Amino acid sequence: MKTKISGEIVAVSTSEKKGTKKNPVACGILRTEYGLEGDAHADSTWHRQVSLLAQESIDKMRAMGVDVGPGDFAENITTKGINLLALPIGTRLKIGDNILLEVTQIGKECHTKCAIFQQVGTCVMPTEGIFVRVLNGGEVKPGNIITVA
Repeated sequence: MKTKISGEIVAVSTSEKKGTKKNPVACGILRTEYGLEGDAHADSTWHRQVSLLAQESIDKMRAMGVDVGPGDFAENITTKGINLLALPIGTRLKIGDNILLEVTQIGKECHTKCAIFQQVGTCVMPTEGIFVRVLNGGEVKPGNIITVA
């Protein structure tokens, strides 16, 4: 029997504008082929509907002396216990019983060099964040289990 790779949702975050930190919310609604309701990056016309970053990546930045937490890297979903970088494009992730996501991109180019980069000379989102599209939506909140489908 194959072992399930799983982790936990630490935070769900949204922002009304692109290029800003996201604010944690108690729960969010992931809409099929759209993204996270209320977030500026949600869009049915592209492959980066939702962004994920591991708490472990945030902790690396904290160890460098940066006061950051979930949403500060503009990620929608913060996870822990699952190695997001080990997931190849096309991997499907399940949250709870209904939500199904598909990895579409690993990392991104950082054009603006955010405030975190300016402070310490590096940022984890461009190299350790991943992007997904929503194949099947539903309610997502901290404490939900996320598994490789």
